[in-house]
Amino acid sequence: IRLSGVSAILFVLAIFFFVFREAAPVLVSGQFHLGEFLFGTEWYPTSVSNVRYGTLALTAGSFSVTALAMVIAVPFGLGAAIYISEFCSPRLRETLKIVIELLSAIPSVVWGFVGLTVMSKLIVRYTGAPVGVNILNGGIILALMSVPIIVSIGEDALKAVPDSYREAGLALGATRWQLVYRVLLPAAKNGLLAAVLLGVARAVGETMAVLMATGHAVHIPHGILDSVRTLTANIAAELGEAPAGSEHYQVLFLTGMLLFCITFVVNLTADLAIRGIRRR
Repeated sequence: IRLSGVSAILFVLAIFFFVFREAAPVLVSGQFHLGEFLFGTEWYPTSVSNVRYGTLALTAGSFSVTALAMVIAVPFGLGAAIYISEFCSPRLRETLKIVIELLSAIPSVVWGFVGLTVMSKLIVRYTGAPVGVNILNGGIILALMSVPIIVSIGEDALKAVPDSYREAGLALGATRWQLVYRVLLPAAKNGLLAAVLLGVARAVGETMAVLMATGHAVHIPHGILDSVRTLTANIAAELGEAPAGSEHYQVLFLTGMLLFCITFVVNLTADLAIRGIRRR
């Protein structure tokens, strides 16, 4: 059991070492500027005269699509988890749980096809956008992909609250909505926060769906109808064409390091938030 627990740490360190080993040569080359990489907005890796590796627009694209997806997914996901846990009948609960499991099993490339062929046409028709592959399209698709995770983990967190809490609330005369708001949500807040963070992790790390649904344009977005390119989609689109060992190849691995750091910061922030909640 101890070996199984330690192996998770070893696997993470091994992945970090592998990615860092591939990206390290470009960092020590002396011709690469880390500041331009982090804060530059131009990405021209194949330019003959002026190669530029700026990832600020890619980072902004990733954050904008993820933020919109969470704005949509969190209310629906937590609401569905509360409904399944506390309001629906046992037969309907089992049916909904099966449907949610089926949603989570749909491959990301299928969601990408939905965004490219269905959602894009609806967005152009009802918003007047010049193109239908944009932040709104990617955010909706990522929200649909994140909702099953939030619902499953959130429902488990609510079910883990002891029944004595519910009985005590009902004995005090609380309505069902007061019971949810005053008793269940505070008692299950750690598990619900974990559900939301797993949804965020799914949205940040998604590749194929956002590659097909966001337009793949490198620029800082100014609205939800702008096309963007995310960090993950950029790696997936260009890694197969970059010659092994070239500067372009190494910079793509450095982009992976940036993604690794972003997810680490998100998880660390969540851990600190959960510890603060527990202290209170």
